[in-house]
Amino acid sequence: MKVLVAYLSKTGNTKKVAEAIYGEISVEKELKPIDKVKTIEGYDLVFLGFPIHAFGPDKHTSEFLKKHCTNGRKIALFITHCAPEEAEELSSWLDKFRQAASGAEIVDMFNCQGELSRFIKLVMSVHPKSELRMGAKQDNSKGQPDELRLEKARAFTRNVIEKIGSEK
Repeated sequence: MKVLVAYLSKTGNTKKVAEAIYGEISVEKELKPIDKVKTIEGYDLVFLGFPIHAFGPDKHTSEFLKKHCTNGRKIALFITHCAPEEAEELSSWLDKFRQAASGAEIVDMFNCQGELSRFIKLVMSVHPKSELRMGAKQDNSKGQPDELRLEKARAFTRNVIEKIGSEK
């Protein structure tokens, strides 16, 4: 089996999760930033990681997923965000990633909290939308993803690899 772990990370949160996932894979593997990925052909499984931007995938992420996640390719998505994992609105944000990758076979999906950048927190704190101002005020993401969340990412990886292995 050949596995690719690719990620987009502007603050380092998604990269930390990607590295935890990569470290858990014991077969032939590659780790790449998403902008270095020309194709996902030739891989039996692809882990793709992105942060949530403006309540879902940004334009480039959506385009990447629609372009590459075709023909039932086996992918596992991992998404980072500043919201607590139990936040109600999170499921609708994650669904947007699933929709963008709907041409693929999504084996599983993992999400975890990452630390909100100071700049984005500042922007949110003065934003006209009250829910964004409230989100900045209630932010509890400092230090995330922590070791517990990274261990959950490793467990996610083991489960995905086991699931793929049992299909062969």
